[in-house]
Amino acid sequence: MNAINQSGWKPEMGNAGETAPATYTGNKALMLEEALIFEIGTAATTGVDLADAPKVAARLGNLERHRDIGLPGLSEPETVRHYTRLSRQNYAIDLGFFPLGSCTMKHNPRLNEKVARMAGFADVHPLQPVETVQGALAVINELAMWLIQLTGMHGVAMTPKAGAHGELCGILCIKAALAARGDPRSVILVPESAHGTNPASAAFAGFSVENIPATSEGRVDLAALTARLGPDVAGVMITNPNTCGLFERDMKAISDAVHAAGGYVYCDGANFNAIVGRVRPGDLGIDAMHINLHKTFSTPHGGGGPGSGPVVLSEALSPYGPLPYTARHADGHYTLIEEETAQECHPNSFGRMTAFHGQMGMFTRALSYIMSHGADGLRQVAEDAVLNANYILRSLEDVLEAPFAHSGPCMHEALFSDNGLADGFSTLDIAKGLIDEGYHPMTVYFPLVVHGAMLVEPTETESKATLDQFIGALRSVAERAKAGDPSLKSAPHHAPRRRLDETQAARKPVLVWREPEQLVAAE
Repeated sequence: MNAINQSGWKPEMGNAGETAPATYTGNKALMLEEALIFEIGTAATTGVDLADAPKVAARLGNLERHRDIGLPGLSEPETVRHYTRLSRQNYAIDLGFFPLGSCTMKHNPRLNEKVARMAGFADVHPLQPVETVQGALAVINELAMWLIQLTGMHGVAMTPKAGAHGELCGILCIKAALAARGDPRSVILVPESAHGTNPASAAFAGFSVENIPATSEGRVDLAALTARLGPDVAGVMITNPNTCGLFERDMKAISDAVHAAGGYVYCDGANFNAIVGRVRPGDLGIDAMHINLHKTFSTPHGGGGPGSGPVVLSEALSPYGPLPYTARHADGHYTLIEEETAQECHPNSFGRMTAFHGQMGMFTRALSYIMSHGADGLRQVAEDAVLNANYILRSLEDVLEAPFAHSGPCMHEALFSDNGLADGFSTLDIAKGLIDEGYHPMTVYFPLVVHGAMLVEPTETESKATLDQFIGALRSVAERAKAGDPSLKSAPHHAPRRRLDETQAARKPVLVWREPEQLVAAE
């Protein structure tokens, strides 16, 4: 049998010493090279026999198509195989450990999926009469009550569709509250250890953004923050636990200082998974905080569709929350408070974030997750997530620099850097080497406050055996990088694709397929 080297080229000589043609297939064992669907089928064929369409008068005017649409025609086996082969090239939480830091990629219990597919939830339509969707509104309302209880807050806006959408919602609430009192404050303070989308959300809402430095411990510099407070500061956007994986021990002092200066405190709740059931943000003086339902309460990163980022609000900001929201009446029925009735009970709302009421699939999954765990189970979620992260941190700090290991126990994630690797080797080489070990890489080069950052979040759903296997793989790759193993510079070797030029892919992406020009022989 001829050997295939790592590039996919067949060597010149066969077993018997005969010269074999140099061919390239791109196939790797049972992982077949996958062409674009346009390159498999042709527009002149179809895999389905259809009767001729009846002749009808055109109603499109000058918009009527005058040439073929250009979609490829495939047979049924070709279609099934194409998409099945593509799916095998994806990495998924159902295949193995997904160590992305700051992302909370944990197991999604199948019970939640079953509930989300129940009739009355999966097929509910946002334009149905309110009388026909009482069960769906009850789910939204009960989930809202849970979120208020878990956070110790006064109210909640359920409509935001994701974390950054929730950030914008909270900042718009702050903006509306300032406008209501005629206060022209225009600056939002964002610590270096905050989530990356925070300054973008503040700027999008019309505020100017100023950074607050971190201490050598990786936490907010309280002295620097309080020194900057003044009549132009509308508030602070702080992530707690922060993106260095640390709990902000001065959170209450920060809130007190901001409030004394007339500002508001927004907390990024992307890492709520580390403190759910253990800490109530409302007790820390938080005015607004989004919660990623698709992270803390299962269905990692939206589950293939919109996520959900409800925003819990303090008593000071609740009057300014968006429409619509659910209301439960004394007789047990539910209504939606929208523009038509807002003047009576919610006149100071800043407006509407989305066309409808939120993401029903995320609501049903989250409530199923919460009710199946109960209050004590949610507390254990946080405890186990923190335990797993500290196990990874302490198991690898001897081979990878852990810049904040001296700051005490980490929370939901372990943070490493590429300091100490051999000359010319970096975080990217370790990440690519992990692919050959069978793992999706951890989050890399974030947070920006750490050079060559590697951020690992194991969540609570991974067993010790799984963590030990991952630790062994990462340790092996790190030791190769410290020893200067040249093979790491060309990793991965066993993936469907070799290492790409990621800079060019980002700056000059090819997003449209065009049929290649036919070569014409010279006369």
